[in-house]
Amino acid sequence: MELTDQPRSEDVQFLEDQINEHNMVRTGRRNFRPLALYLRDEQGGIIAGLYGFTWSGWLEIKFVWVREDLLGRGHGRQLVEAAEAEALARGCERVWLESYTFQAPAFYQRLGCEVFGSLQDCPAPHGRVFLTRTL
Repeated sequence: MELTDQPRSEDVQFLEDQINEHNMVRTGRRNFRPLALYLRDEQGGIIAGLYGFTWSGWLEIKFVWVREDLLGRGHGRQLVEAAEAEALARGCERVWLESYTFQAPAFYQRLGCEVFGSLQDCPAPHGRVFLTRTL
């Protein structure tokens, strides 16, 4: 057994690929597709981005990030709306994501998401919020 706090990215990708394959075999649905969007500055650096995937009629948003000094300028909304448009084009009907209470659950609620679950003291004194909406 190997224990590490610095896993190799290819090892983590291997595990993700194995879980995805298992899920596709068990459901018979092989339409898993990653989805990434980036906003870049003039030098090509990422100033905002979104990563997730579509599978089996759902968009799962894993990460949305906007550079701190650019918050409140609509970049997050632009990314989420573009991801949802692509998800619709891929045949998705729903979206889900999670956010810590110190991140942006109110932002996602303004975009029409509803809370369907939460964890308290994760990490204390904060919480984790799970959100969804129909596209």
